[in-house]
Amino acid sequence: MRKSSLYRDRWGNLRYRDSHKTVAVARMEKFFGHKLRKGSVVHHKDRNKSDNRPSNLWVFKSQKEHDRIHRRDKKRFGHW
Repeated sequence: MRKSSLYRDRWGNLRYRDSHKTVAVARMEKFFGHKLRKGSVVHHKDRNKSDNRPSNLWVFKSQKEHDRIHRRDKKRFGHW
């Protein structure tokens, strides 16, 4: 039996075993045609970390910008 090339990290993100890169980051790098800048954060719009379609992903320049969206969502929906 072949070992899966993907695993879930402790935050629920799917990652590749060989590089430990998240599937979401890999998908956005493929979509843009280049590697993401250091410090960039990929956000799942629908909060479903298994849905890695580019249309469901936002890329933020920093964790600070990403946290701002979570704070906004917490005010709107009562949770992240």
